[in-house]
Amino acid sequence: MRPEYPDPVLVLLPPSETKAAGGDGAPLSLAGLSHPELNETRRALVDALSTVADDVPRSLEVLGLSERQVDEVQRNAELWTSPTAPALERYTGVLYDALDVGSLESAERKQADARLAVASALFGLVRGTDSIPAYRLSGGGSLPELGTLRGVWRPVLEPVLASADDLVVDLRSGAYAALAKVGGAVEVRVLSEDASGKRKVVSHHNKSHKGRLARALACAPDEPASIEDVLDVASEAGLDVEREADRKLCVVVR
Repeated sequence: MRPEYPDPVLVLLPPSETKAAGGDGAPLSLAGLSHPELNETRRALVDALSTVADDVPRSLEVLGLSERQVDEVQRNAELWTSPTAPALERYTGVLYDALDVGSLESAERKQADARLAVASALFGLVRGTDSIPAYRLSGGGSLPELGTLRGVWRPVLEPVLASADDLVVDLRSGAYAALAKVGGAVEVRVLSEDASGKRKVVSHHNKSHKGRLARALACAPDEPASIEDVLDVASEAGLDVEREADRKLCVVVR
C-alpha cells in the first residue's frame, strides 16, 4: 500500500546518473508510487523508454551514451520486469554517499522518507520508500514521440509541487529544476572559496554538501518550517551557509 505523507518540509533532491543494481522488490507498479496523479505521464515515459531500448544503437544515441554503456540500455529494456528498490537506496553517487541513508536510525529513516523527494526524469517525483527499478534517463533529454522531458513534465509536475503547503528546500541541479518550477522554494547553491576570497561552483563540493544538508534536514528532530530553521539546521551540521536573498542560501566551502 502506498504510504500516506503529512505535510512536513519537502526537500527536493536531484537524482543520480548512476543507480544501484538489482533490488529485492517486486517489478514496477505505478499504483504503488506516491503522487498517483503523475502515473499517466510515468506510464507513457516508461513505455517509450523501454520501447526505444529495443533498438540499441538508437537508444544509445537518444540517451547520449557510448557503446561501453550498453548495459544501461538493457536496464531500460527491463523496466517493467526488473526488481525494484526504495528510491533512496536506488540512487548512488557523491550526494547519496553523503546522505548515507543506510546509516540512519529507524526514526531518522522514517523522517527521511517523509521529508525527502527525488526529482526523476522518468517518474517525476519519488519519495524515499517508492520502489523503482534501475534506469537511465537524464532530465535534459528527450524521447521519440514525446519530445523533451521538460515539455512532458512541466504541465503535470508543477501543479503537484505547487500543492506543497509548507517549506520547500530545492537542492535540484539545473536540468531537473527545469522540469518544474517551485514558487516560493528556498533555493540552495554551493560555492567553493579560495584563499583570496574568490568563489566558484565546484561539482564535487556541490553534490557532497547538498547531501550533507539533506541528511541534516532529514534528521532534524524538530520540523524545519522556515528559512531561518534551515540555516540553524545547517549550522548545527557544521555547514557554512549564508543567506544571499529572501529565498536563496549559499553553502560556502573554504
